[in-house]
Amino acid sequence: MGSSGLFSLVPLIVLLPVAGLLINIIFGGRMNEKAIGAVASAASGFAFVVAVLLGVALRTGSGEAVVIPFADWIHIGDLNIAWNFRVDTLSVLMMLVVSGVGTLIHIYAIGYMHEDVRFKNDIGRYRRFFVFMNLFIAMMMILVSGDSYLMLFVGWEGVGLCSFLLIGFWYDKDTLGRPSTANANAARKAFIVNRIGDFGFLIAGFAMFWAFKDLSFGGVFTQAAQVASVAPGVILFITLFLLVGVTGKSAQLPLYVWLPDAMAGPTPVSALIHAATMVTAGVYLVARSAPLYMLVPQAQTAVALVGGITALFAATIAVGQYDIKKVLAYSTISQLGFMVAAVGMGAFVPGMFHLVTHAFFKALLFLSAGSVILGLERGHHHLANQSGPGKPESLDSGHPATESPDSMHSEEVFDPNDMRNMGGLRKQMPVTFWLYLIGALALAGIFPLAGFWSKDEILADAFQKFPAVYLLLTIAAFLTAFYMGRQVWMVFFGKPRHAAVAHAEESPKVIIVPLMILAAAAILGGVLNLPGVHSLTLWLEHTIAGVEAGEFNFLVAGLSTVLALVAIGLSWVLYGREPLAEGQKDPLKKLLGPVFTVFERKYWVDEAYWAVFVNRYVDIARFLADVIDGRFWHDWFHEKVVAGTYNWLSRTVLDLRVDQQFIDAIANGLGRLTKRISSDLRRLQNGFVRSYALAVLAGVVVILGYLILK
Repeated sequence: MGSSGLFSLVPLIVLLPVAGLLINIIFGGRMNEKAIGAVASAASGFAFVVAVLLGVALRTGSGEAVVIPFADWIHIGDLNIAWNFRVDTLSVLMMLVVSGVGTLIHIYAIGYMHEDVRFKNDIGRYRRFFVFMNLFIAMMMILVSGDSYLMLFVGWEGVGLCSFLLIGFWYDKDTLGRPSTANANAARKAFIVNRIGDFGFLIAGFAMFWAFKDLSFGGVFTQAAQVASVAPGVILFITLFLLVGVTGKSAQLPLYVWLPDAMAGPTPVSALIHAATMVTAGVYLVARSAPLYMLVPQAQTAVALVGGITALFAATIAVGQYDIKKVLAYSTISQLGFMVAAVGMGAFVPGMFHLVTHAFFKALLFLSAGSVILGLERGHHHLANQSGPGKPESLDSGHPATESPDSMHSEEVFDPNDMRNMGGLRKQMPVTFWLYLIGALALAGIFPLAGFWSKDEILADAFQKFPAVYLLLTIAAFLTAFYMGRQVWMVFFGKPRHAAVAHAEESPKVIIVPLMILAAAAILGGVLNLPGVHSLTLWLEHTIAGVEAGEFNFLVAGLSTVLALVAIGLSWVLYGREPLAEGQKDPLKKLLGPVFTVFERKYWVDEAYWAVFVNRYVDIARFLADVIDGRFWHDWFHEKVVAGTYNWLSRTVLDLRVDQQFIDAIANGLGRLTKRISSDLRRLQNGFVRSYALAVLAGVVVILGYLILK
């Protein structure tokens, strides 16, 4: 099959994950867990193979975009939007990240969910989880492979739905499997906040169709320069409202608040959302819309500032968190700020480069955190079951795990996510420790790991073009290295701060092997765009016009590396030199006092949103329910106007004896009239044949007489 023939495979990018979820829906009830996980993983894995083949086709060809028609979609009057797939270097890069990292997460989830559904005592949800995961991959593939903003929006909404389903996967249980609605509330929060961002995308789409009479990328970008010369305000309007959508999906200020709560979902969900799918959609949208943003510098500045401020803001919050996954969640918000700032500055290649490397090391960190959480849960179950049947077995053992017995609640409430319950796990889980350390150093930007190369490309561009953004990102990078050092010291070093740590066990191979692959990618990922080679720059220049290979800035790279090492050293002074003991107050809290409290309480943004928006919405709802629906509509209109008027009329009719003297008289009169007429007519029916014959003769005479006279 030639390169042109390979392009025809692109629908499989979506159809393969859909086939995987359909197989598990239809036949999963008769399949064991390994088979269900294998089907879902294979569906994502084969999609990755297709993405590789598409990349090969582009590489061997000219590298220019190829549009593959699939089906007619919307045809109303002059509006004709087809369901077409777009294969170009940008879309294929996203396909490779989504399917490649997504497949590793699927494989990891085979082991993770095997234990999680048993800890939560609900084995039946195992199949549902993988159905949702395949749906997530399919929707993300629609988003990145579509040839129009409308098709992109379908995937955009699809990943929003999938995030709702997976964040609230344990919608009726908490971490320990007890009845709770907290996870359902987190899913609802994510859904609602994203609808606000989606409203911005919709407004931009309406304006785009009004200005261009087209929503396909080719049609919009071809006309963009002409429209900008006539009405530049229209392009500015479109790009700013697209930014609203970006702040929702990619969790930027002010719509970032849903992402930390998304940790309510199982850890593979956290990794999939934060590393490979949903949150990268906003960065992709700006990069895809590069021809529009480059026409309006004001919009680029707005995007860059939103990204820079978000990067620093989220990094400060991460410093004060104790939940191992929430530290990573705020880290994701911060790193997305780096990416958004980059594409806002016009540094599209560094932004996409960081998107790719971040997918490697953030997936590694989240999945490693999941390994830690499982280890603590095993240890906690061991303690709870010392007088019971024993702790859960791993997936590799071949024996079923114990189904979350009620005896686990015999001791205090235990949070396996809380870093204050950890410590000393380096000895209990050595493989997970080294893998986590690689991810942490990559995120901190330590040479020569992948994060060093991608982060410094962004800092170098900011140093040249946007000094204010450079300052924001540099401080954020310093804090990133600090809070990752703090996390590593608290989780893996010192003495155990909970008895469960002493019984923690290393995770099985099905969990560890995907982590090893991601660790290798986090180490070697920088080769994608090394200075002097610029492979990714050469790849993306076929899609994004005007990209330039940036020069390696030794001053920026050296300064950022020194700052990262200083931050790690500072974290060691506070948390590593004298590791935190059980019940000990956080040393940074003693040092910073109320400032740390601000970080720990996340600037009270959620509380402010509740006070300004949510509670006001509740007040309006109560007003409508109590005053409008209750007092006005029910008590006054229904009871007084409708029922009162009816009762008054009834009493009036009764008092005037209208019913008896008028209505009854009419009815009775009609009855008497009917009776009289029937009595008269009865005389004609006397039963004598001669009477009937006489009547017939009389009738004949009358008819003949009429005819003769006429």
